[in-house]
Amino acid sequence: MSERVSGIGGIFIKARDAASLRDWYRKHLGLDIAAWGGAAFMWQTPERHEPDGMTLFTIFDGDTKYFAPSNSPFMINFRVPDLQGLLAALRAEGCQVDDKVDESEYGKFGWVMDPEGNRIELWEPPRS
Repeated sequence: MSERVSGIGGIFIKARDAASLRDWYRKHLGLDIAAWGGAAFMWQTPERHEPDGMTLFTIFDGDTKYFAPSNSPFMINFRVPDLQGLLAALRAEGCQVDDKVDESEYGKFGWVMDPEGNRIELWEPPRS
């Protein structure tokens, strides 16, 4: 297996008052926080006029269970080219890998816990 991670797909944080924190990021940093709770940063270069990916910044309500079993107030989503291959490699290396894998129109998602108890989301985008 060559490349394991090809970029950051998203940064997700929990907030005690998600609506107020979203407003703060809108007002002070100029982020275009959408109704779903975050902002999308499209990957675009002068050579490539059509975006070929994105990084999300999302603010979750503090009581979300999406980060479980982690108690951490954040979760990083890494973009990966081969989710199943990476999950198999991580299992073989003794990492704590979630048995669940989600697949939807948004791609494939898997999870691993780092040694400090932070849940890491791994995302293989859909192929176009």
